Amino acid sequence: MSKKDVVFTIGLTVLMGVIWMLGELVMGLWVAVIAKAHILWAAFIIIVTLGISVWHSFKDDMSDIKDPKRAKYERKTSKKKKK
Repeated sequence: MSKKDVVFTIGLTVLMGVIWMLGELVMGLWVAVIAKAHILWAAFIIIVTLGISVWHSFKDDMSDIKDPKRAKYERKTSKKKKK
């Protein structure tokens, strides 16, 4: 897991936590809902967070493969092939 993936996961978790808290505030202060709505809201937030996280992990990211050492090696080997 790269640093970029960790930052994304932590950021996503914080964002979804804030959205969950705002939803709870709205349901608690302004909108009258049944008690089950709070449980469904929490489950929805967890499912969406996990879905986005899984989607991000399956997304093809080639930046990890192209590290500086590998790029330098490819430049050197491509010069030898041209000669």
